[in-house]
Amino acid sequence: MIRFGVLALQLWELVVSSLVHLLYGFYIFSSAVAGDASIALNDIFFKPNNIGGSSSVEIRQEEPARDRVSDLPPIVLVHGIFGFGKGRLGGLSYFGGAEKKDERVLVPDLGSLTSIYDRARELFYYLKGGQVDYGEEHSRACGHSQFGRIYEQGNYPEWDEDHPIHFVGHSAGAQVVRVLQQMLADKAFKGHGNTSENWVLSVTSLSGAFNGTTRTYLDGMQPEDGRTMKPVSLLQLCRLGVIIYDWFDIPWLKSYYNFGFDHFNMSWRKIGLWGLVDCLLGNTGPFTSGDWILPDLTIQGSMHLNTQLHTFPGTYYFSYATKRTRKIMGITLPSGLLGIHPILFIRVLQMSQWRHPPNVSPPYKGYRDEDWQDNDGALNTISMTHPRLPIEHPSYYVVNDTDCQPLQPGIWYYKIVEADHILFIVNRERAGVQFDLIYDSIFQRCRKHVFRKTPQTMPNQAQH
Repeated sequence: MIRFGVLALQLWELVVSSLVHLLYGFYIFSSAVAGDASIALNDIFFKPNNIGGSSSVEIRQEEPARDRVSDLPPIVLVHGIFGFGKGRLGGLSYFGGAEKKDERVLVPDLGSLTSIYDRARELFYYLKGGQVDYGEEHSRACGHSQFGRIYEQGNYPEWDEDHPIHFVGHSAGAQVVRVLQQMLADKAFKGHGNTSENWVLSVTSLSGAFNGTTRTYLDGMQPEDGRTMKPVSLLQLCRLGVIIYDWFDIPWLKSYYNFGFDHFNMSWRKIGLWGLVDCLLGNTGPFTSGDWILPDLTIQGSMHLNTQLHTFPGTYYFSYATKRTRKIMGITLPSGLLGIHPILFIRVLQMSQWRHPPNVSPPYKGYRDEDWQDNDGALNTISMTHPRLPIEHPSYYVVNDTDCQPLQPGIWYYKIVEADHILFIVNRERAGVQFDLIYDSIFQRCRKHVFRKTPQTMPNQAQH
């Protein structure tokens, strides 16, 4: 009887969780479509015309400002899981419009559910140009095409050690940047033998997924290995939905939103009906090979990645860890009701009460449940401060910015911010003034305090 009750509760939680996530996804998608439709209708009915010879005034921008901007290293904003870059979801901005705070910002569109490895490869070619090469050995092992999207013109083709880049990554995007930097150090891109870790000037993490999250186990990853999924779970429903979405391969729909699995060739045009059945049964595809993002976000998967990643002495590192919990009489609970997004509240509560299964070996020696209870609804706070598993990287807890001036490279400076996982993305109004304080400090640091040779000249700053 007790077992039946527990099963019924788990099924009820799965139904509620699925509906909440589905409704939120529909809300985001419909908002983007409605925004585009509004712009199109406005252009049709209110676009000024010049019939009858009416005069028009041409406004020109000042060229000198553009020249100064082009001398600045770009700041690249890298989205997290289920995220999107510029050009997807109409005019919607994943970073809530933060990219408008600086004249030299790039917002790449990477696979929203593809693995950290695949996304790092995509990011390189987005910047440098050329056809995405996932690597022959990796592609063969994971069962997908070696080559992907073609960038006829890179978004920063001059990128090299003399023209380094600032990276800002949200959630899994922060780990993507770390993997990319390691690939640059390892000269892992065929035809680009001069890459080095010094191509990256700074890395800023916003709720970064450095050491994994216990939420992956709540959503359906097996805590035994961190790679396989439970038979009945939210992730299994997600898997089925993604496979069907990619199989139908509706061009206008995928131009709006793409999970990034095109290199797995799951379209009906390529695999037919029996290929779909094969994918749904788990015989082939990214969810079978493990080449998707969730295995990388388990504690075990993150530790496996971290064994290969370094913190480099010539790069500046910054991290904003988020937390929406507090301790009441020694018990970790959500810090209020209104300050947490509805899509995250249940997970904040569940993660704060997480207990590693007693019949399963802990993911690392010295693991303690209480260390992983503070969270933001998606990631544990302990995971976001800096890389610490399996080896602790140099770090410095920042209370006041003046305490760490001048900044030193090779150290993870981190702050802990009272916020849930999505407070600083998509909906700018929800974060209020805190949104501007965070992003202003990030962009100001990139432009005024982080450089290797000579201080940079701001685009709106007079030259003397």
